[in-house]
Amino acid sequence: MPSARRTQQERRDQAEAALLTAAAELVVEQGVRSLTLARVGERAGYSRGIVTHHFGGKQALVERLARATQAGFVPGLEDVPPGLDRLLRLIGGYLGELGRIGVFTQAFLVLWAEAATQPELAPIFRERDAAFRADLREDVEAGIADGTVDPDVRADEVATAVVGQLRGIALQRLLDPASVDPEALRRSVTGYWRRALRS
Repeated sequence: MPSARRTQQERRDQAEAALLTAAAELVVEQGVRSLTLARVGERAGYSRGIVTHHFGGKQALVERLARATQAGFVPGLEDVPPGLDRLLRLIGGYLGELGRIGVFTQAFLVLWAEAATQPELAPIFRERDAAFRADLREDVEAGIADGTVDPDVRADEVATAVVGQLRGIALQRLLDPASVDPEALRRSVTGYWRRALRS
């Protein structure tokens, strides 16, 4: 029986996924400065024209890659209500995912680190980190409201500290994988925040 022909949307989705994977691989190998539409197309097995068709230009491609690499990084949190439990699950899940660090996670970390010196990347990652801090702040505030988090805790400070800690651990894992035991850190860091935040 012949297989069903793919729809135009399915072909488009497949091409976009291949292009984003190619872009992630190139960023990990040589950094964002070396990323060109022609190289992405070639790596993915397409022409430069299809890259332009899908993304328009390099900046739009990098922005889409930044969002794609972070989307759903910690699965299973969608149905967990805000509060201390969700915060601890997020921390544990983030560190657990570092044990399976793939090309998209590596690309995100490279892009995030390069954003400190590249003005075209900085706004993307300021936005991503602000959204991350807002989620964490919501969890801390919900925990204060339901009595599971110490009311003297400052939600903004906790959010900034957690993002800094998680991103720092992730960068260490990227630079020297053997020096970071994600599973051991998942237990110890989650335990630290549980003790530090409980009322």
